[in-house]
Amino acid sequence: MSGPMALEPGGTEQDTLALRLAGTSRRAPRSRPADDGTLTLRLPGHGPDEEAVSRLAAELADRIGPAVHPYEVAALLEAEGLSADVIRERYGHPNLFSLAAALYERVPRVFPEPGPAPDPWRPNTVRCLLRGALFALPGLAYLLTAPLWHPGRYAAVLVVAGLASWAWGQALGHRAHLRMAAGRREAGRTLLIGAPTGAALATALAALPAGGGPATLAGAAQSLYLAAAGVLLVLGRERLLLAALSPLAAGAAVLPWWEPGAPLRVGLPMLALAGTLAAAGLALGQVLTTAPAAGADRPRLLSSLPYGLFGLAAGTLVLLEGRREPYAVIVLTVSMGPAEWLLYRYRGLSVSALRAAATPAGFLLRSAGVLALCLLAYVLPLLPAALLTGAEPTALLLLAATLWTALLLQAFGVAWPSAVICLAAAATAAAVTLLRLPPGPVILPLGCGAAALYLAACALRLLGRPAPHA
Repeated sequence: MSGPMALEPGGTEQDTLALRLAGTSRRAPRSRPADDGTLTLRLPGHGPDEEAVSRLAAELADRIGPAVHPYEVAALLEAEGLSADVIRERYGHPNLFSLAAALYERVPRVFPEPGPAPDPWRPNTVRCLLRGALFALPGLAYLLTAPLWHPGRYAAVLVVAGLASWAWGQALGHRAHLRMAAGRREAGRTLLIGAPTGAALATALAALPAGGGPATLAGAAQSLYLAAAGVLLVLGRERLLLAALSPLAAGAAVLPWWEPGAPLRVGLPMLALAGTLAAAGLALGQVLTTAPAAGADRPRLLSSLPYGLFGLAAGTLVLLEGRREPYAVIVLTVSMGPAEWLLYRYRGLSVSALRAAATPAGFLLRSAGVLALCLLAYVLPLLPAALLTGAEPTALLLLAATLWTALLLQAFGVAWPSAVICLAAAATAAAVTLLRLPPGPVILPLGCGAAALYLAACALRLLGRPAPHA
């Protein structure tokens, strides 16, 4: 009494007391869905209508092809409204399952690929380009105030304040983004405490080379702006920052035709600074009014340390390049917008490569191609830009490759390798430059080239596996 029970008509339960023709096989041929060995009364010419079945198979081929079992075809026929009478009279099959089996065997198996999934890393092109412009617009303040201050007196102050602000801003931005996972209010509280602290620290360090004189005010203004601008960029308020910097753009636009005079040369940068501070306060006020997150854990402070060290190293490398080629720094600053866009494209292309690859080795090969494509797409447009500005392109391209690859690793949470490698390159180049040791100016492209190669190998080893992209 035990054993599997057939769930479709015409199964083994009909073998009981069934009269079979002599010499017929118990198993029906594969082309015959029903067992016709049972002695039944059939009128001549009233078997399955093969022509009608073929027409039905052609009509439903696109839906029968993906089926993995005749029962799926039976469900489809039921959904089409084929009754038992229609199946017997029109197609000559005794039941639904017999017709389904015949259709299943007639139509080849076809398993279509799933449709393309939306890219989860599709970048916002306008926003990335806007951020690149915002990185460069503050430089107009130096252009406006250049006739009013002595470069030798203020340069060291601005360099120290800038390096401190870059390092602090990178670490603070990383911590704020970590807190953003808990809620915008938590990120706003982090920025509310961290941004003024960073500005005060950068101003205090800038006062050392300034000797506490008026030059400290220039360092303080720069530190306050970088802190407020960092708040707006972390909170995604780029358009608000652009509006705050509009006085600088207006003042620089009239310089080729009109001398604004000392009051406007000082007043326009101060107006832009006041607008940036007000915009940062407005943005913080809006996020602090949101509901707090319940039970949000605070990330460890040390987790943001490598990002701060990278900011210090990147600032040092850019300043060393700016000593020799000031226009190259402008080109590099504007390119940070496309660099951010390509970071998103790398992630989107890597996800597509993961879907297309069938083996780990295949994905590694595709990942190497994606890395090379994005890196070349970032570096190659800098070549004509460097030539147009009269800058030596080798050092600029190698520095750009170093910074982009380090940012790529940081985007995947791999912060220490990029920080250590860039810090080593920056320290070596700074020591050779300041102490005037051999090989002299060649040390910057040599250091950046070695760092870029090492970072690319590290990116390929760490990101050439499917796990970081899954």
